[in-house]
Amino acid sequence: METRSINPWTWQDHLGFVQANEVSGAQKLLLCSGQTSVDADGKPVHAGDMAAQAVQTVDNLETVLKQAGLSLANVVRLNYYVTDVDAALPALGAIGPRIAAAGCRPASTLLGVTRLAFPELMIEIEAMAVA
Repeated sequence: METRSINPWTWQDHLGFVQANEVSGAQKLLLCSGQTSVDADGKPVHAGDMAAQAVQTVDNLETVLKQAGLSLANVVRLNYYVTDVDAALPALGAIGPRIAAAGCRPASTLLGVTRLAFPELMIEIEAMAVA
């Protein structure tokens, strides 16, 4: 498998994402449901703390990826759904270095939404991974 980042500009580089990822020769495509800040029983955790929820959400995403034999390095797309965009921008700083350290440079979208599945949830992350 080969991936190639498509970036007509450079402004996104310091934000940790790319405009597009071209994938060729992939053997596996994993489309992940949105992951949130829930415990192993599906109960929301870290109510009111978007940064802590972002960390737990990435923990949960890594658990799903690992179960499929993949890691954050295989992720080519992340969609972020947040209930407060202004609060999300600094909170994403809690996970940005971790994602970058894993070698993940995803195509990304950040969307503000009215609410998520449970009222306590502030962030949900959807992923696409390839291998």
